[in-house]
Amino acid sequence: MMDETQTDVRPRTRRKTRRNVLFVFLGIFLVAAIVSGAYVINLANSFNGQTQKIANAFPEESTRPTKEGAAAKAQNILVLGSDSRGDSVDMANEGAASDQRSDTMMWVHIPGDRKNIVMMSIMRDTWVDIPGHGQAKINAAMAFGGVPLVVQTLEGMFNARLDHVAIVDFEGFKAITDALGGVEVNVPIAFTSSGSEGFTFAAGPQRMNGDQALAFVRERYAFSDGDYQRVRNQQLFLKSVMNTALTPATLTNPAKISDLVSQVSPYVSVDEGLDAAAMASLGVSLRDVRGSNVLSFTLPNLGTGTSADGQSIVIKDDAAISGVADALGSDSLALYMEKNGLG
Repeated sequence: MMDETQTDVRPRTRRKTRRNVLFVFLGIFLVAAIVSGAYVINLANSFNGQTQKIANAFPEESTRPTKEGAAAKAQNILVLGSDSRGDSVDMANEGAASDQRSDTMMWVHIPGDRKNIVMMSIMRDTWVDIPGHGQAKINAAMAFGGVPLVVQTLEGMFNARLDHVAIVDFEGFKAITDALGGVEVNVPIAFTSSGSEGFTFAAGPQRMNGDQALAFVRERYAFSDGDYQRVRNQQLFLKSVMNTALTPATLTNPAKISDLVSQVSPYVSVDEGLDAAAMASLGVSLRDVRGSNVLSFTLPNLGTGTSADGQSIVIKDDAAISGVADALGSDSLALYMEKNGLG
């Protein structure tokens, strides 16, 4: 439980609706991949058997950029949090139009030297060109054409190839938090989560269980800048998850690792190439990465505005998009962050 001296938390009945968030996948990806020992085979079988596979994650090959030069050894992973209160997520996985929306979107870049991980959040209301559909909010790509159209839209923006895709359900996010025994977060702004169910958080360090953490990362109505603060909170919490998961206490505990994988795998959808063997291979190369090596920033934009048809939108910054594209092409995204004071 949370220390009452740290925050006043008032739990209420949790909504049954399912929302997908992106954090759990990356936590499992690093934790499950880094471990070694006799139980790895069981972990692999558990992950491969319980995760849902995205049969059609990518667009037509002729529409996709290639990996070459400095970026050839880098890995780019798209992690989506998708609102699944509408049509089945299977429809989006198969590339079918549905009433899905990508609630949260993160481009995860793993450089060729494997010295760090850079996570770039993209505001869901960013107004962009969606192939075949004209201008719209980027989160509408899921509704128009499922996962392949989301990939095509982003690859076109940054002229960089995505190697893998993952979608994570919020119940998995709750599961990894509880499986870790809670996660400590330094809450930057005091708030009470909105709706008839929620929690009140005081500013400062506090340990959260799964329900509390879910309320923390989902909230946007309590903040004057809405989604902006929510994205900052999401990045902050993910770093806290990494700091908790990538410790000897977790990585040397077979029971905890097995629990993490078995508890969260059912809530994760991955492209067919991202199986346990692929994760383990990449994990070996990331064996020296710890929480302090995980960097995050939000794709810069020009603020909010209104579209011609009256929608509230986030205005894209073409210069920033071009800068990120160049950085991905030269495998220097962390340097781009530093030079531009991001993160």
